[in-house]
Amino acid sequence: MNIREKESLVSHNTFQISVVADWWVEYSSLEDLKRLSQDEYFQSLPFLPIGQGSNLLFLEDYRGAILSSQINGIEVLNETSESVSLRVGSGIVWDDFVVWALAHGYNGIENLSWIPGTVGAAAVQNIGAYGAEIEEFIDCVETFDLKTGEQTLIAKADCQYGYRYSIFKEEMYKNHVITHVLFTLSKSNQVNLSYQALEAYFSNREPTPQQVREAVIKIRQSKLPNPHELPNAGSYFMNPVVPFEIYQRLSKEYPNIPYYPAEKGIKLSAAWLLDQAGLKGYKKGNVGTYNQQPLIIVNFGKADGKEIADFAQELSDIVYDKFAIRLTPEVRYIG
Repeated sequence: MNIREKESLVSHNTFQISVVADWWVEYSSLEDLKRLSQDEYFQSLPFLPIGQGSNLLFLEDYRGAILSSQINGIEVLNETSESVSLRVGSGIVWDDFVVWALAHGYNGIENLSWIPGTVGAAAVQNIGAYGAEIEEFIDCVETFDLKTGEQTLIAKADCQYGYRYSIFKEEMYKNHVITHVLFTLSKSNQVNLSYQALEAYFSNREPTPQQVREAVIKIRQSKLPNPHELPNAGSYFMNPVVPFEIYQRLSKEYPNIPYYPAEKGIKLSAAWLLDQAGLKGYKKGNVGTYNQQPLIIVNFGKADGKEIADFAQELSDIVYDKFAIRLTPEVRYIG
């Protein structure tokens, strides 16, 4: 276990917000977590588990302990001619896991290539892209309760996965730290081309899973800036889900509005709404939207978290004034 005091978080969040955490704790085993759960001083502190800080916005210094999983290792639990069951450490970088899986002939998650973060954070966020979501491949999640010292195996159904949602975002699970995620992946070469941009990319060709990965990366790189060059947290807002009646009203005025069927209505494109509101490349002070994709908010200078949050609120207000639809941040505010 590695513990550091007064840790700068500028390199631990992709917005590169310059804030400081009272404590930075890297744990690499269940034994480390047990020690933390038995430490009286640690128990008195607020704590925040993070992955690579790719979906966070720090509004102020963190007065507590930031927990960073270094739990690595991939274990094959069961393998048949059709599929494989894996137990994966929460600290593994998500895209490294995708690369490993494809190299071993384990397929399905290639559509989720090049998404930043760790395996544990991906399971919390229910990451999704290009026609796939991580929940499709999860069997269960192993957690450790830092207050009670209990280990829990949580089945996928009990994770209550939804669009960018899981039970781990709720107050009742605030003390739970994910240690491992159990996946089932396919050994079939059948690929998922349900996303329109992917289908168009291959134009009736039958790609391999590796070729799908390469296409996803190419498409993502054409739309998304490198956070090391232009600090950002990826998609800032969630795609809004609206009642069918609202979609009908909008489609009369905007016949080409992109939409997707959703469980509780119609999902609209937040990027399209922002674009139609004239917000692509919009800039104010140190903050602006990316000129290729208005869903990306970029820290162009030395913006603090509040400046970015205020800018995001302005974008949401402009979209609401034009469409009467409120955009909700996908990025999590800390502070």
